[in-house]
Amino acid sequence: MDVDSYMQAQRVSGVLVLKDGRVVLERYGLCRTANDKWDSQSVTKSVTSILVGAAIQDGYIKSLDSLVTDYVHELKGSAYDGVTIRHLLMMTSGVKWNEDWNDPHSDAKLELSGGIADGLDPTVAYMRGVSRADQVGAKFVYKTGETNLAGVLLSNAIDRSLSEYLSEKLWQPYGMENDAFWRVNSAGHEYGGLGLCMSLRDYARIGQFMLDCGMAGDLQVLPPGWAADATNVGVTFEPESEEAESGLAGYGYSWWGLKNGYAALGHAGQAIFVYPQDRVVVAINSVWPEAEIEDNRRKRGGFVEALRAEAVAQQR
Repeated sequence: MDVDSYMQAQRVSGVLVLKDGRVVLERYGLCRTANDKWDSQSVTKSVTSILVGAAIQDGYIKSLDSLVTDYVHELKGSAYDGVTIRHLLMMTSGVKWNEDWNDPHSDAKLELSGGIADGLDPTVAYMRGVSRADQVGAKFVYKTGETNLAGVLLSNAIDRSLSEYLSEKLWQPYGMENDAFWRVNSAGHEYGGLGLCMSLRDYARIGQFMLDCGMAGDLQVLPPGWAADATNVGVTFEPESEEAESGLAGYGYSWWGLKNGYAALGHAGQAIFVYPQDRVVVAINSVWPEAEIEDNRRKRGGFVEALRAEAVAQQR
């Protein structure tokens, strides 16, 4: 397949490739333009992770080993006793969770649709009622609710909205091209795990920002070494796991590890792939039908690898 054929077959709305910070490919489909926003789905989780790093650099959060309950006091006495921010970002809290979005009674669905209870943010109200399934740090279980909780924790620490902080720490100093918007819950708080909408070029800029080691010009946004630590594989997937079959090596601080890089990934085909050794970033937005998601993930792997190889070859 050529690029246009792949985009049509896989319902892709945009593909952008950077090599050494320069655009080498930019295509749009599904009537989208360069200025149109696209829902990032769980790519948002990786952006929330960036903001946690910025809050540590700014001194709002002491460290990743600080307890969740130090910043969300309402969770004291819950399954989150003894859970650190690091556990939260790596999805290793040990909390019992069902992430099946097709199940109307799953934790993911119920947490997202919950309202304010006892004056608490909906995420906090739901998460303080979950139970423990494993020891803290023992097992990776993907939980959107935990990155939503990381968003609440972050907002408490910085004493402002995630949108304001994202504008201050990344959008303005790094020179993002378009305004973005962020979905909020019934309490008016952004979801840390989903709902950030932005233009394709700004998706790619997020990947380039990580390649630039968290620097925005002369401004050190992230702690030195944070970008490498966040994208290193802290949780390794077993070869027979669903994640490994999709080409994923493991999970870091809300970033997915690849064989030769890392990625921010979202439902239905949203992605930012970063290849540090090649200095290549690939940003893709799609609208995959639910029944075809697993197959399309495998097909995307070959497509992205071809884009990476071509970007490198063009610079030789």
